[in-house]
Amino acid sequence: MAPFSFLAGALVFFFVGAADALSGYQINCGAKSETLVGGVKWVPDGPFIHVGNVSKLPSPGMVPTLASLRYFPDTSASKYCYVVPAQKAARYLVRTTYFYGGFDGGDAPPVFDQIIEGTRWSAVDTAASYAKGLATYFEAVVAATGREVSVCLARNAATGSRSPFISALEVVPLDDSVYSATNFTAYALSAIARHSFGNNGSIVSNPGDRFNRYWEPFNGGSNPVVESQTTVDTEAFWNKPPQAVFRRSLTASPGEKLELQWPPTPLPAASYYLALYFQDNRATGSSRVFDVAVNGQTFFVGLNVSTAGSTVYAAEWPLSGQTTITLTPPADSPVGPVINAAEIMMVVPLGGRTHPRDVIGMEALAKGFASPPSDWIGDPCLPVGNSWTGVTCSQDPLARVTAFNLTNFRLGGSISDNIANLTAVSSITLVGNNLSGTIPDMSALHHLQFLHLEDNQMTGPLPESLGSLPRLQEL
Repeated sequence: MAPFSFLAGALVFFFVGAADALSGYQINCGAKSETLVGGVKWVPDGPFIHVGNVSKLPSPGMVPTLASLRYFPDTSASKYCYVVPAQKAARYLVRTTYFYGGFDGGDAPPVFDQIIEGTRWSAVDTAASYAKGLATYFEAVVAATGREVSVCLARNAATGSRSPFISALEVVPLDDSVYSATNFTAYALSAIARHSFGNNGSIVSNPGDRFNRYWEPFNGGSNPVVESQTTVDTEAFWNKPPQAVFRRSLTASPGEKLELQWPPTPLPAASYYLALYFQDNRATGSSRVFDVAVNGQTFFVGLNVSTAGSTVYAAEWPLSGQTTITLTPPADSPVGPVINAAEIMMVVPLGGRTHPRDVIGMEALAKGFASPPSDWIGDPCLPVGNSWTGVTCSQDPLARVTAFNLTNFRLGGSISDNIANLTAVSSITLVGNNLSGTIPDMSALHHLQFLHLEDNQMTGPLPESLGSLPRLQEL
């Protein structure tokens, strides 16, 4: 699929008090040892990636997660992938963070793509934020297709000879109820904005948000801000928003509508997941009623907001350009409407899927080879244009490996028995390497036409099963 972009948040890192233990993986790219930032333990990235170079940034006093990075100068690789353990079909918040720091001596950051689970996620262009001295972060919500989540960087036409880089990677498991209205077998969510209205202080994150989502402050301009007098049980909400976002809200005069231009920047035409959060800020037992509209279209009629809090959402709401949220109470209402927080994410169609048996087979081949190409990790076929070096794939309905050619790649090791999984392959060429061992059983490869293994160190006879392959033409 074509690359898509989303509006990244510019991030100033900050320290908070001791945090609750945060699940998942918080990875400090380029670091050599563990470090604590705001009570959260960050681990070095070595166990999750085996390619790229490390750079330390010279700025004294910099937050540790921005003080190092990993960059990827190898122009021959199709992508550079982190692989993080996961539970199949479980839902994860994935956040990538970028701070250039002039590591390569340039004046502005390079531009490149990021890929998540085989789908081209977005272009990474951090120049505007970096010019202000800020880091940039991107967030997505995705379901793991296997026992790992892959997050990759890749060159695009704008990268040229420069090196993609990354400062930090987070992969945090979400509860089953969080964003559950989305069909994650077909879509991912790419964060556009997440704001705490009436908050003019710091970003709300962990420990207030146990998934460490970032709720940025949004003061609402001339709209009055009111303080809550009661506490909300946020565990009763599907999306588990933090209690901190209910402490303040924006409001309007009694009987007057509240109009909010949000998110702050125009949106590309797409479908969006939109969730709005409300609480009556007064004493227990009070409530207020109003209608909710988005760009003049009815979103919810007669919303009754109590001190317990409420949320309304749409799983796929079409939007483009500037967006206006309008809250309209009855003309005789003794109080105005309120809104506490909101989040919006682009609904992103997944870029396809590689047949699981091919993934298993190719991963086994990669493990069996000594020194395979550096990009032989992550999805072997996807996204289109970023398959593994030497690998050719078909695409419909599931991507299948149809050929691979690693002639003169100086491969060592042996050919895994799991090559039998590649039942759509028609051509295997491993000429001029240092492979040893025997030729495995290939009787299941009924589409195989060309098999070239000459100039290796393999021993043993040719398997008799090769003679029964109906389409084999060259051996």
